[in-house]
Amino acid sequence: MVVCRVSYLEIQDLHTHFSQRGGSVFAPKRKIIRAVDGVSLELEKGEILGLVGESGCGKSTLSRTVMQLIAPTSGRIVLDGEVLADLSAREMRRRRLDFQMIFQDPYASLNPRMTVFSTLAEAVRQRHPRIRGAALEKRVVELMATVGLDATVMRKYPHEFSGGQRQRIAIARALAPEPKLIIADEPVSALDVSIQSQILNLLKKLQRDLALTMIFISHDLGVVHFVANRIAVMYQGKIIEFGEAGEVFHNPREDYTRKLVASIPRLAGAEE
Repeated sequence: MVVCRVSYLEIQDLHTHFSQRGGSVFAPKRKIIRAVDGVSLELEKGEILGLVGESGCGKSTLSRTVMQLIAPTSGRIVLDGEVLADLSAREMRRRRLDFQMIFQDPYASLNPRMTVFSTLAEAVRQRHPRIRGAALEKRVVELMATVGLDATVMRKYPHEFSGGQRQRIAIARALAPEPKLIIADEPVSALDVSIQSQILNLLKKLQRDLALTMIFISHDLGVVHFVANRIAVMYQGKIIEFGEAGEVFHNPREDYTRKLVASIPRLAGAEE
């Protein structure tokens, strides 16, 4: 039986380079940093792609390039059949609602002067600008329930929550514009191990319940193996190994991938 894969996101020979000054003040030279160096990937609709590699390998630059926060040096990003670089500024604003990001540090990514209600309401109105009153509050309550938070705390501020609760708020905010693609950049690395497993299980549940397509980025191959359908291993700006999660984890081809497997810390509490 032939399995037909439907690509929702295509990354085609993507390069993101930066110019850095080097040398002495008398003979300055420019050094080219090849943060993303010829990456090609396809992400199926409804799957979680794990992107793993050590700090500095280029995975966060890749995610920000996909999000259009950094302009690529060359290559193409095709989202659901549309080449993002070909879109006008107005079309890009419309398209941005379809892909959202969850950051590593939930406290830094949340506005400390806004309550949970204001944060989520603002995000909901990106998709539904005319929603107000009881309908808006109902949607905020639904979002909080979706990520496992009690709606009675919606008038509180970020500093009044634990790290795990703040990450749930950040996830709810990412879900509020009703995106089709989520990029989660190290979303559990700043959390305690016991809280990590709760957030991982939540992300897997959301992916199943909402049919989300997700790129999950981490330096921890064990975490990526738990949450992802397929895994891409990144090293020095390149994808050096790619395949089904179980195959990459249990039968890695590359020495670098084997080192990542050997360095995995034990993760407590996660459920298969």
